[in-house]
Amino acid sequence: MHSEATLEVAVDRLSAVRREIAKVIVGQDDVVEGVLICLLASGHVLLEGVPGLGKTTLLRTLARTLQLKYSRIQFTPDLMPADIVGSMIMETGDHGAKSLRFQPGPIFANLVLADEINRATPKTQSALLEAMQERTVTSGSTTHELERPFLVMATQNPIEMEGTYPLPEAQLDRFLMKILVTYPSREELNRIVERTIQREEEAPGPVLDRDAILQVRDVCREVLVAPHVQQYAINLVMATQPEQREAHNLARKYVRYGSSPRGAQALVECGRVLALMRGRMHLAIEDVQRVAPAVLRHRLILNFDAHADGQTPETILDAIIQGITAQAFAAS
Repeated sequence: MHSEATLEVAVDRLSAVRREIAKVIVGQDDVVEGVLICLLASGHVLLEGVPGLGKTTLLRTLARTLQLKYSRIQFTPDLMPADIVGSMIMETGDHGAKSLRFQPGPIFANLVLADEINRATPKTQSALLEAMQERTVTSGSTTHELERPFLVMATQNPIEMEGTYPLPEAQLDRFLMKILVTYPSREELNRIVERTIQREEEAPGPVLDRDAILQVRDVCREVLVAPHVQQYAINLVMATQPEQREAHNLARKYVRYGSSPRGAQALVECGRVLALMRGRMHLAIEDVQRVAPAVLRHRLILNFDAHADGQTPETILDAIIQGITAQAFAAS
């Protein structure tokens, strides 16, 4: 077990990272928190929001603050898998001998921004699957390991859906969280404009490095999970599955397929990181409740009745979370 001093160091480091990011990113606290949670929980994050809300700037700022290698891939319909993972190239030696060498693609970075991922064809989208799940890239008969930490932050635009290729459910399930990026408030927008008219931009400084991030990640894995909190996470997932006896009434009516077991795993892993951020070495029901919408919203597949009645994953999850939380506190 880690000592109180180790816990304080980890919390201070994460607070310092958020302070440096705040020098560039105004507001969007939930988004910043979610991306950090996914990085420390060894997962990936999908951001959905209209252009101009700072999604690209966030990852670039995070890379500078954490001193990690960053790459950006702009997904377009003509993007090929080799443009992402790399390809074999022919080289000629000093004496004319020819040989094949693997040229790594932009996926070989610590932080990878997959911008507008739904604009690429399914064949190109699938090139990310192995890298996201196995942390490896296979070219020919050779498998290349990706350096830890490795985070894919994919973005998609909820408007202009013509000519796009929606992510298949198998790939959506690979994302630990799906976070909705909203418009800034009036106060935040005023601060953004004030920074725009300033002569000098405040640049974020480096706070952590790769080794320090991996150390904080190890501390997150030591966060204790009590049996009743674990059962709360399981109950949430079971309530989304319409064929289960424990299913919520809205899930039976509107959900075609509920969350997979990955959803329960993600609730616990993300909750442990959030507990550490809040200065605790034990997972609480409030932590799971906080991360549940981002963890589960992309793991629900709704039926036609849901669309006809104006239901969304958010409205259904709100009811499920409130119902399961009320049961948990009533039982305690």
